[in-house]
This record gives sequence, C-alpha cells and structure tokens, in this order.
Amino acid sequence: MTFRDILYTTGGPVATITLNRPRYKNAQSYRMLDEIDSGFTRARDDRNIRVLVIRGSGGHFSSGHDLGTQEAIEYRQSLGAEPGIQSYDQFKKYNLDLLMGWRNFPKPTIAMVEGYCIYAGWMLAACCDVVFAASDAEFLAGFVEYMSIPWDIGIRRAKELCFESRFIAADEAHAFGFVNRVIAPESLERETYAYAHRVAENSSDALRFVKIQANKAQDAQGFRNALEDSLGDYQAMMYLLGESMRVKGQRRLATVDLAFRGKQGERYGQRSTE
Repeated sequence: MTFRDILYTTGGPVATITLNRPRYKNAQSYRMLDEIDSGFTRARDDRNIRVLVIRGSGGHFSSGHDLGTQEAIEYRQSLGAEPGIQSYDQFKKYNLDLLMGWRNFPKPTIAMVEGYCIYAGWMLAACCDVVFAASDAEFLAGFVEYMSIPWDIGIRRAKELCFESRFIAADEAHAFGFVNRVIAPESLERETYAYAHRVAENSSDALRFVKIQANKAQDAQGFRNALEDSLGDYQAMMYLLGESMRVKGQRRLATVDLAFRGKQGERYGQRSTE
C-alpha cells in the first residue's frame, strides 16, 4: 500500500518504521495500523533486512489510539464492516491480531521511544523485543486492548499504575523491567542504531531461534490465552460504560485525562491544601 501515515526506510541490514502523524503525536488510526503491518511485511520479505526499528516522528513515540479525527473516521468507514461479527473481527484484528503478529515477527524488533508512549503506544512498544527510551520519555499504562502490561512489569505494578492512572518516567519503566536501556535524548538514535547493527552481525538463524524460544517460554506461561481473554473483558467494559469512558467533547479517555491532571499537579495530595 502507499504509505501516508508512516515512513519506511532502510540502512544496510536495518529497516525503520517511523510513525508519521506528528500533528496528532502519532495517534494510531486504523490506516496507520494497516501501514505499520505493511511495513512489517516489507521488512520480513526483504532478505537483506535483519533488524527492524520502530520509532515516532516529531519527538513522540505515540499518544495512543486515534479516538475520532475525521480522517480516521472516514478510513474506518471505508473498510465497510457491518455491525455484528464483522465489527468484532475488525476490532480484534486492529487491537490484538496485528499486534500478536508483530510480537511474533521473525526478526528482532526494537522500539525507540521518545516523548509520549501512551496506551496504544505502550501496546506497540510491548510487541517489540527490545525497548530503548530517551531519559525524558514518559509512559502511561492502563487497561488496554492488548493487555500485556501484567507481563511487561508484573501484576502488582500493573495494578498500581492502572489503578492510579499516572505517567512513569523512563527510569521507572526501566526499573519495572519494561525498558531495556535509558539513554540521553541526544544519544538515543545513535545508540539504538549501533545496537541494531550489532544485532544484525549475528546469524539470522540464531536470532530467529532465540526469539522462537523466548516467545514460546512466555506462551507456556499463558501469555497468548491471557491476552485473548482480556480482549473480551475490554470489549465488555466499553460496551457497558461507553461514552462515560471519554472526556466529554474531547478525543481523550477519562483515565488518560487523570494522568495529565497529575502532570499538572491537580490531583489529590498534589495541592497545598491537602
């Protein structure tokens, strides 16, 4: 497909998918997700590519899902899913199946995170094998469709963050085990691609078997089944709560709004009168 919302580039054995909707801090529409998947396919089919880097343009990784820009609405409508099972299949494709496919992509993947990594941004980073983050990057976890968060940081920490709805800095994400390396912003690109090229020096067969084994170990613990189950719970929540999950008149979830209020010092315990 013709890319409009991503950039696909190569440099030697390393390919890069760049989320490219900086106006919306790389909010993920269905079109963008289709383009990301096409980028993965292109990297998979190119025998010269051994490593894939995922990043965002404009200083942010991703602000989450697109919750209603006009272009996103029009693209979704153009897909023509009818109410009922077609809509379910579509929702599952864009919120679980694609991401599980990216997680099982046959070559190593690296998320290079700058700025915001919110909800669907976390989901995309979680699909990658390795996460490198700028020291000023900010992560926001919540009950998302691809609910890998208990696996990413542990059950108690997942509950803590999702209960409170707060951003964590890159250092905290690293301490929790989600981020592999925290790097100064001015060095992030250089260090990420240096690592990618060192990985590419390894045998492609060895890389493939390492990834198969690691993912199998996680699946043996119930990863895939847990995420399938969780998607049903997510859909039930959205069906029962509907528009109450969003901030009225805005393209923002109420839980995300809480996190931004926390950044502004407006939540309980942050004000001098409390």
